[in-house]
Amino acid sequence: MTTRPAGLRERKKQATREALREAALRLALEHGPDNVRVEDIAEAAGVSPRTYNNYFSSREQAIVGAVTAEREARVAAAVAARPLDVRLADAVIEAVLKHYTDPGEHHRDALLLITTHPALRDAFLVATSAVSEPLAAAIADRLDAPDELTAPVLATAVAAAIRVALEHWLQPPTGVPATAGFVVVSGSLPDLLRAALTPLVPALDAAEQGSPRQPGPR
Repeated sequence: MTTRPAGLRERKKQATREALREAALRLALEHGPDNVRVEDIAEAAGVSPRTYNNYFSSREQAIVGAVTAEREARVAAAVAARPLDVRLADAVIEAVLKHYTDPGEHHRDALLLITTHPALRDAFLVATSAVSEPLAAAIADRLDAPDELTAPVLATAVAAAIRVALEHWLQPPTGVPATAGFVVVSGSLPDLLRAALTPLVPALDAAEQGSPRQPGPR
């Protein structure tokens, strides 16, 4: 009986958070992010500015959140869902590639907006750090790691690799203005992510080989 009120409160909070994200994105697409105020977002979502500040620290965070919402949890869930006979490094790389390169049809315009506005790009990059905690939990569960450092260190390294790849992807080539549209330094985002994550493969392999859940030679 005691879990139902908590569940209802959490659902209401999640609904408010989603309403704020979607309102922020809609207003930014309609009027431009520089012309959107926190008060406008709160009013569009049917809440007070004070309530808005309980969920987001800036308008950029809310706008970016419409694209990145739950992405970190989906990455962790994808890693956790892979069978133990799938190499940990492969599970991590495949999860990151899937959830960081397919924004969905609904968010393609939003991603274009983010790539063409410096403040939104910065908020987008900062958001990559949020993957560390849920991913660490998924890695720890797969490894059944006896220590408290391995999984968080690996997850933090993965988050750093993702950020490096995105920084390269979002950096305009020399001579091209930041407002020119999608800007890719070289190659595709999947290629950049894979290249950034590849140096971490030996560490992921080493952690897996020392795991009591290691299924044996592949």
